[in-house]
Amino acid sequence: MNAVWHRFLKPFYRKEPISSFILTVGAVDVALGGLGSYSSLLLLGMGTMTGAIALRWWYSQRADSHRPQESLPEYYLAPGVTSEPLPRLSPSKYRR
Repeated sequence: MNAVWHRFLKPFYRKEPISSFILTVGAVDVALGGLGSYSSLLLLGMGTMTGAIALRWWYSQRADSHRPQESLPEYYLAPGVTSEPLPRLSPSKYRR
């Protein structure tokens, strides 16, 4: 179970480590508040988790808008110009 859990969580932490940490802190607050009957801690954890999810969504939206659009390939020679092939190098000339 630990290997599966590790494999499931690892991509999330590598992608957005800050929001993942905040989400984890919020989940711990929710667990402690729910088990200990501390409603204020439960609400604080739920707010923290909501903020972390919103932060992750905002980062993903911002990353999509900054993604470069596909550009046309740049050609260094005009389409009608043909260049001569390069001369062959002799291997004996460069051996020492």
